Amino acid sequence: MSSNKKLIDLEEQIRQCVKCGVCQAHCPAYRENRREGDVARGKIALAASLLDGEVGLEKSLEDDISMCLMCGSCVNKCPNSVATPEIVGAIRREVTANKGLSLFGKSLATVINSPALLKTLTKGGAFLSPLVLKKVPQSSGLRLRFPAPLMKNRTVPKLPFRNLFNLVPEFIKGVANKPTVGFFAGCSITYVFPAIGKTMIDILVNMGYSVHVPKSQGCCGIPALSAGAGSIVEELAGRNSTAFGKYDKEHIITACASCNGGIGEYYQTMHENDQNFTDKVIDFTVFLKQNGMVEKLGAMKRWSERVKVTYHDPCHLKTQGITAEPRDLLQALPNVDFVEMENASLCCGLGGTFSAYHYECSKAIGAKKIPGLQESGAQQIATACPGCIIQLQDIINHAGLEVKAVHLLDLIREALAKE
Repeated sequence: MSSNKKLIDLEEQIRQCVKCGVCQAHCPAYRENRREGDVARGKIALAASLLDGEVGLEKSLEDDISMCLMCGSCVNKCPNSVATPEIVGAIRREVTANKGLSLFGKSLATVINSPALLKTLTKGGAFLSPLVLKKVPQSSGLRLRFPAPLMKNRTVPKLPFRNLFNLVPEFIKGVANKPTVGFFAGCSITYVFPAIGKTMIDILVNMGYSVHVPKSQGCCGIPALSAGAGSIVEELAGRNSTAFGKYDKEHIITACASCNGGIGEYYQTMHENDQNFTDKVIDFTVFLKQNGMVEKLGAMKRWSERVKVTYHDPCHLKTQGITAEPRDLLQALPNVDFVEMENASLCCGLGGTFSAYHYECSKAIGAKKIPGLQESGAQQIATACPGCIIQLQDIINHAGLEVKAVHLLDLIREALAKE
């Protein structure tokens, strides 16, 4: 069974930090607060002190370690590629092992580790939303009617009554000469944005693939990783690997950047990683480009009325170098006029549980995207991560803009519907 690395396992990485400070210019939390404890260099220093027995798991250390979005922006610019998110995750797991999860962390771990509970809560939320949420005038979102201490004035999307597993069968047979692919949906697509998942599956079926969407799959584990719930991450890794083992698959496709970072990137760092699972994980933009979707869209007649769209780079794709593929798809779309925005690659500020614990900071980090968005003149901002959609729309709503955050697959679905 896959297991998380401990802090001692990452000692070589920790000792690679030369304290150069390059990370300061790229850390969203540091740029907002200008505190050494917020930047990667400061956190690596704390990790080294923990290993050397110079500090313990006191409250000040917990506070500094909590100020990390685990976005990986620091890693890409680090001259020694020090894996700060892995190190931060290991420290958070040590804190949890010694002090237990917070009340929020316990609640989160319970929910994401139980598909039945997730289904019940989202369905209940859909029924109760008129009572606890109100429409935000002239924008795309709902706001809690009652004060929420952790996320005051957070706007949220409307929950659907049916989840993805209500909309699609577990296995769809394709044409004889095409292989089977798996679709990893993740929590957000399954329960909040099932139409995105349905679109991806419909595209795969139309391409002739047999598609496996196992109902036994669970959360990718990124929220639990962010919260320091190591045992939950390990359990989910085992569950997801088993869920997709029923059929021999060419690829396991994700349409959520965070899920791709979880079942692809993070699982690969674990001890006893199931490479037969993780090596097959591929982001949908890469898969579609490899399979001729850019050419197909580009050959379609341009619409006379097109929407002006810009793009936000999700951190979990940007850090893997997946930046050209989504833009190639957007530029090929007949229903879109694509325009680049300034600071497209800046983190939106979500960061898993970061936005729950540090909502005001999260909102301020995201607000740095607003000037570039306004200057672009875009009517919609597309991305490849449902979490980013939620965060971006909240930021847009607070800025009072009439811009809609959408998934790239929403635009592809619209174009293909007129094919």
